[in-house]
Amino acid sequence: MTATLAPSGQTATAEAAATSPSVLEIRPFDAPLGAEVLGLDLSQPLSAADFSRIHRAHLDHHVLVFRDQRITPRQHVDFSRRFGPLQIHVLKNFQLPNHPEILIVSNIKENGEPIGLGDAGHFWHSDLSYKDKPSLGSLLHAQELPAEGGDTLFANQHTAWDTLPLALKTAVQGLRAEHTYLAKYEELRSRSPWRPKLTQEQVDEVKPVVHPVVRTHPETGRKALFVSEHFTTRILDIPEDESKALLTELFEHTSRPELIYRHQWQPHDMVFWDNRSVTHLAAGTPDHLRRKLYRTTIEGDTPF
Repeated sequence: MTATLAPSGQTATAEAAATSPSVLEIRPFDAPLGAEVLGLDLSQPLSAADFSRIHRAHLDHHVLVFRDQRITPRQHVDFSRRFGPLQIHVLKNFQLPNHPEILIVSNIKENGEPIGLGDAGHFWHSDLSYKDKPSLGSLLHAQELPAEGGDTLFANQHTAWDTLPLALKTAVQGLRAEHTYLAKYEELRSRSPWRPKLTQEQVDEVKPVVHPVVRTHPETGRKALFVSEHFTTRILDIPEDESKALLTELFEHTSRPELIYRHQWQPHDMVFWDNRSVTHLAAGTPDHLRRKLYRTTIEGDTPF
């Protein structure tokens, strides 16, 4: 339910808004996860009741698609902040001017220089799993979309855990794994015009961290696998060859087709996913087609 404006131009009281009929609709996809949010205009004030419905839907469906959101960067940031503090990406050269909370995800070049991170999401990952407090969720808002390509895939990691063979469940219980932003960085740099060489200060900002292989969602209590081919480098306290073999098996399991929702972007979509519940992958965009999106990232909790 969107708050209305009183004749004076002021926001109506909460009591009046509470009596207004809600037009917000949450429609689950015919997929292993995800739902679209219809009838909501995030350029307008959002009532506590509607925010609560969105929060609940995010926990239930893990990926929410807000259709046709014609919002400013400030409105994007303000909505994101309702879920918690925002995290600033280490690649600060791709910040949106005057909005450091927004990372530009784009393959566009201007004056021969990339304006954003053009190869974001090349490998399956959970955003900022390489931080002490990985991301709660990310909100990606479409600014300019290609005529073909550019899809984003999401894989349900609660279902990945639920369907893990018993022997593997037993093997990974209690194990911890190292995550580092640098795991694939040089490999991506070698084939990408978008990634700059990191300064020592940036390297220091993304020191390796250790998280449980199986994490518990802090709000729902559900277990999920928490490893990814992009950032997870090794499992601690077991031999290196066993770690490599186990991670290979987990990576394959966590991205099986039956776990995946494939998002085909529409103009002005904003997608909000739960990094505690899903991993995601960018399907790729043809080099000659322009793509630009704005991303905010909400800080989460220390995984347990």
